[in-house]
Amino acid sequence: MKHTHKRLVGLILLLALATSSFRPVPTMKLALLKYRGGGDWYANPTSLTNLARFCNEHLGTNFDPNYATVESGSAEIFNYPFVHATGHGNILFTEQEAANMRAYLIGGGFLHIDDNYGMDPFVRPAMKQVFPELEFVELPFEHEIFHQKFDFPNGLPKIHEHDGKPPQAFGLFWEGRLVCLYTYECDLGDGWEDPDVHKDPPELRRKALEMGANIVQYVFTH
Repeated sequence: MKHTHKRLVGLILLLALATSSFRPVPTMKLALLKYRGGGDWYANPTSLTNLARFCNEHLGTNFDPNYATVESGSAEIFNYPFVHATGHGNILFTEQEAANMRAYLIGGGFLHIDDNYGMDPFVRPAMKQVFPELEFVELPFEHEIFHQKFDFPNGLPKIHEHDGKPPQAFGLFWEGRLVCLYTYECDLGDGWEDPDVHKDPPELRRKALEMGANIVQYVFTH
């Protein structure tokens, strides 16, 4: 079953890359992770739609703006190479959900966790269930993810204030491949939302979307 999932995710990635330049009909959806624990996984309802449109315009992708919602333990997650998680509170995985997430990520999937404020005490133990042998490592400013279509020489942009700390990007690497990106003290997802939601200035929203596009480009070309 693990090898079937690995082949499935790999074929989806190849299909997205092969068809992105033609754009007759949408060929791929970004996905939002629905998790247990009481955290508001649904916190940014317009963010992935706007990110998909921005990527289509600036990267030549062909994402359907209507993103999918997938659960941690569902087989459906293997249909989506890019899964985004956000919220303000607790995130919990059962043993089965953690095993499913592990199989998905090892098999070629990618998880972006964006702390909408308050997730940090819960993200780390949840992902420790998925990869007990791995530790989050901070990505240096020289990492490729900051130098894709758009250049971020100082790493993540600071979108919302939170606790006033500098934004940080942490990663989990499986056999040298970045399988999970955790963005902290940054709040990219809020910057992706419709302009009237947070009233962010256009230049700040643009920076958030550019960094989001970099993440997507990195995932689909690595």
